[in-house]
Amino acid sequence: MKKVFKVTGIILLVIVLGAIGAGTYVKTALPNVGPAPDINIERTPERIERGRYLAHHVAVCMDCHSTRDWRLFAAPMKEGNMGGGGEAFNQDMGFPGAFYAPNITPFKLDKWTDGEILRAVTTGVNKDGKALFPVMGYHRFGQMDQEDVYSIIAYLRTIPPVSNEVPPSKADFPVNILINTMPAKNNFTTRPDPADKVAYGKYLINATGCVDCHSQTDKGKVVPGTEFGGGMEFKQPAGVLRSPNITFDKATGIGSWSEEAFVQRFKAYADSGFTPVQVKQGELNTPMPWTMYGGMTTADLEAIYAYLATVKPINHQVVRYALNEAAK
Repeated sequence: MKKVFKVTGIILLVIVLGAIGAGTYVKTALPNVGPAPDINIERTPERIERGRYLAHHVAVCMDCHSTRDWRLFAAPMKEGNMGGGGEAFNQDMGFPGAFYAPNITPFKLDKWTDGEILRAVTTGVNKDGKALFPVMGYHRFGQMDQEDVYSIIAYLRTIPPVSNEVPPSKADFPVNILINTMPAKNNFTTRPDPADKVAYGKYLINATGCVDCHSQTDKGKVVPGTEFGGGMEFKQPAGVLRSPNITFDKATGIGSWSEEAFVQRFKAYADSGFTPVQVKQGELNTPMPWTMYGGMTTADLEAIYAYLATVKPINHQVVRYALNEAAK
């Protein structure tokens, strides 16, 4: 019997030491995506304009890195904090920690090199070598055309500085350890010819991050097999709102939508006559940044529609709204 206890003790000791060793490795040796590249991105007018378009209407960097007015429908950006950061993504929203969008104006980025920004945006490792939680889609941005990312960086260098100090993000255990395994080296692609609408639409939808919200998620990660089928929950004081199914399933998705209807769903919010209505107390608001995505060109929206038409339809009836009893 003593021999059994001794063997069991040795096995447990090996397991404990192995776990400690693995944890130490993850905390000290990772993330490992390589040093920030030594680059100096030329700020040409073409790059700046392309970067402005991508940052506001496609990758919508400004959606997270600004302050949104949640009193109004679709929470448009408030004036005075464009790129200044501070938006919270925390436990109340289903995230494993409290993560804050950083200030990406020259107030902070002037202290970063172009290479450090590129590494953060496309691999998930910041200036100090620390891992970023993928609430920012660096895995997606690392698959964009490098020139498009250069354009975004060139544009960010030109926006007005906003003096706003943002709290540090903090992941809960065990994500505070596992977060070091999340960054990955970028794998840039070539932006497809817009004439190939499906391929170009796939490129755009990667940049827009539609899949991040229009899928079911667990602890901030997309549940495999639910991509574009809707169901992500957005908790609000009045209740829960769930993202819709945007696959081409005719019964539960957008399979009955025409290309024109799809485009106009966005363009309605870019109309000069559109004024966001105020959300009343007890009502749910949409996190979808309609006014930002509405600024996409018609051709780009048509390409996204063309790509979505090729995605496997998912029969998933989403119950969009669930009000709290007090809000009913």
